Amino acid sequence: MSQKRPFSRNQRVELKIDDMAFEGKGISRVETEDGKYIVFVPNTIPGQVVSAKIIKAKNSYAEAKLLKVITPSPLEVEMPYHPIPGAPYITLPVEKQHEYKKNTTIELFKRIGKIENAADLLDEFMSSPDNFHYRNKMEYSFSAVGYDRNTDEEFDGFTLGFKKRGQWLSVEQLKKDSGLFDPQIENALPAISDYFTSRGFSAWHGLQHTGFCRFLTVKRSFSEDGLLINLVTTSSELDKFDNDGFVAFMKDILGDRLLGLVHTLNDDIGDRPLTTDGKQNVIYGKGTITEEICGLKFRISLESFFQTNPASAERLYQKALNYVFETEPGSRPVVMDLFSGTGTITQLLAQRSTDKEIIGVELVPQAVADAKKTAKANGFDNLKFFAADVGKFLLEHPEYTDKIDTIVMDPPRAGIAPKTLRKVIRLNANRMVYVSCNPATQARDMVTLAEAGYKLKKYSLVDQFPHTAHIESVALFER
Repeated sequence: MSQKRPFSRNQRVELKIDDMAFEGKGISRVETEDGKYIVFVPNTIPGQVVSAKIIKAKNSYAEAKLLKVITPSPLEVEMPYHPIPGAPYITLPVEKQHEYKKNTTIELFKRIGKIENAADLLDEFMSSPDNFHYRNKMEYSFSAVGYDRNTDEEFDGFTLGFKKRGQWLSVEQLKKDSGLFDPQIENALPAISDYFTSRGFSAWHGLQHTGFCRFLTVKRSFSEDGLLINLVTTSSELDKFDNDGFVAFMKDILGDRLLGLVHTLNDDIGDRPLTTDGKQNVIYGKGTITEEICGLKFRISLESFFQTNPASAERLYQKALNYVFETEPGSRPVVMDLFSGTGTITQLLAQRSTDKEIIGVELVPQAVADAKKTAKANGFDNLKFFAADVGKFLLEHPEYTDKIDTIVMDPPRAGIAPKTLRKVIRLNANRMVYVSCNPATQARDMVTLAEAGYKLKKYSLVDQFPHTAHIESVALFER
C-alpha cells in the first residue's frame, strides 16, 4: 500500500533540511502517519530551516524550490561578500563542501554506475587552487524590475546584478564583491548603474520588451590581469549614448586593466546577450583576451567557450594526462582527443607526448578551424585535427583502424548520447579517459562501457566550482 502524499503541487511549506544528496539537493525528512516522506530542496544546507514551494509531489518523495532561508544552519559561517544565487554554499566551509561532494558522488557511482567499490577506486579529490575570485567570466543583467532580498519583494527601479533565483524578470542590485569573480569590477557595479541612471537611460523590462541597458558581460584574463567588457543594449536610446564618455568612465574605474570594451546592439526579445544578428562594435582596445593553461596560450573572444576556472582546469587536465601517459604505447601509437572542440586537450597531449601520435576529432568544422589556428600559434604545426562524425571516422580514415590506444573524451554537460557512445566503443581503443562535468551522466555511461568490456580502473574528482553543487570527474577505463 503506497503512502499518502502529505504535500500537493504549488503548496508552500516550511522544512528542516537534514542531509544533502548529489548536486547539492538538500534532503528534508518529514514525519507522516506512514513513515518518513522525503522532500528534495536544491541549494540548501543541512541544518537550515527553509520556506519552499512544492513543484512535484510523488507518493514516496517530493521536489521543491527554495523560496527563502528562514534559519541558517549551525554549519554556516559569516562571509564578507554579497550573497548571490550562483553561490548557494558559500557560507558552508569548503572542507564541508568537499565532504558532501565526495560522498554524494561515490554514492551516485554505486547506485547508477553499478560500481560497488566506488570508494576504493577514488584516486584523488582535488580542490581548486583558489576558493574565491576564481571565475574568468561573469554575466550581469540590467532590469527595470528590482528585487529586495531583505523584504523578499519586487519593486520598479533600475538595477544591475543577478536575477532572482528561479525566474528571469527581477534583478537584485549587486552592491559589492560576490566572492566569485573580479572584486574591482563587482565593487564598481553600483557606480556603473549610477552612470546610466544619472544620464536618463532606462533598463530592460523583460515583460514589456522596452528599455536600453540589457547586459554587462565581463571576461577576465588571469595571465594578462585584465578585463574584456561587453555592454549589451537595445537601439532604443542609442542617439544619446556617448561611446567616448563611457570608455573614459570605465578607464577611470579599471585603468590599464581594461583590455577591451565592446558595445553590442541586441533588439531581440529573447533573453540572451549575444544573438546571430546583433551588431558588435569594439569601442576601445581589442575584442579578445589571451589566457594561459599549462604554458599554452589561448585566444578568447566574447563567443568563445573556455574553462571558467583556469587554475583548477590545469589540475583537471594534468590528471587526465597522467592517466593517458601512465602506460607504454605498445603497438598502438595513437591517442585520440574526441569532442576536441578548439583543441585545448589535444595540444596539452601533444605538449606531453614523446612517442605517441596525437589527433583531435570534432564534428563542428569551425571549431576545428579555430583549433588549427591556436595549435599553430602555440608551435604545433603538424598537429592533426579532423572534422568528422565519430561513427564515420574509421570509414573516412581507415589508416587509424586498430591503432588507437587511448581515447580522451570531454563531452558537454549532457554527456555522451547512447548512440554516440556505441560509436565510440566501435573505435576499439584499449583505454578511455573520460572527463566529465556531470558525474550523473558519466555514471550512466559507466554501465554501457562495462557491458562493452571497459572496466573502471580509477577516477579523480576536481572541485572546479567552489560554493556550487558542481564537481568534475576524470575516470580511466581499460579493457
